Order: sequence, then C-alpha cells, then structure tokens
Amino acid sequence: MNAVISHAEKMDIDAMCELLRALFEIESDFTFNAEKHRNGLELMLEEKQTCCIFVAEIDQLVIGMCSIQVLFSTAEGGQVGLIEDLIVHERYRRHGIGRQLLLAIENWAQNQGLSRIQLLADKGNKAALDFYLQQAWHNTDLVALRKSLL
Repeated sequence: MNAVISHAEKMDIDAMCELLRALFEIESDFTFNAEKHRNGLELMLEEKQTCCIFVAEIDQLVIGMCSIQVLFSTAEGGQVGLIEDLIVHERYRRHGIGRQLLLAIENWAQNQGLSRIQLLADKGNKAALDFYLQQAWHNTDLVALRKSLL
C-alpha cells in the first residue's frame, strides 16, 4: 500500500481530528475534545519553524499523521524534538505507513539540526511499543509525569 506523505495543511484539520479521536480512545490519559485538538493543530500549523505535522494520504484521504515540536535540552545542549500523535487509521495499519511517517519526521528533525528525538507512548499499547522497538527506538529509565494547570 503506497501512501503519499506530505506536510499537513489547514484543510487536513478535520481528518486529523478524527485520527486523534481514534488515538485518544487508546490512550487512557487523554479525553477527546475536538475544539481543543483543532486549536492545537491550528497553532502547530502556524509555527512552521518549531512544529511540523506530516499526513499520509491514499486517494486524497488522510489516513495517518505524525507531529513533532522543537524543545531545548540542557542534556543535549541544544534543540531536540518531541514527537506526538503518530496514528494510522486502523484499516491501513501494518502496511508501512507508520514507518513512512516516522521517517518523514526524522528527516525533518535532521534538517532542523536536532540532536535527538523522543516520544511518549501509552504503556498499555503493546502494538505501538513493539512498532517503535522495531524502528530502532530505545526504552529509557525516565518516567513521564504530568500536572494539569487548568
């Protein structure tokens, strides 16, 4: 199955929100809220220097997405990337599309001069964890914590 990978555009936001709906059904830490997610996607699309979203399309239908944001790391002494929201529509999984999206993100990160990329994955999503390990990602000793401010 051959998908076209390209930079997301504003017209892709509705489709990306539907992909996020599916993702947040898997991730127990998040609840789908179309208005919030639409706002976040719009902000990311405006920040072209520090954010990037790629979409995967088949027959002009958005069937996957992946995003990255630039952060500063004291450990690296420079910029790194935080990957979020890698999701491929269930019907199109296991055809290399997730790998294509990750590769596009990795290439973007290298072109930006980022020294490291990192991501968070739901610890109960065995399929995703296995996928990342197959793509040469490594577990760390770090634990993710969060605190809501609103």
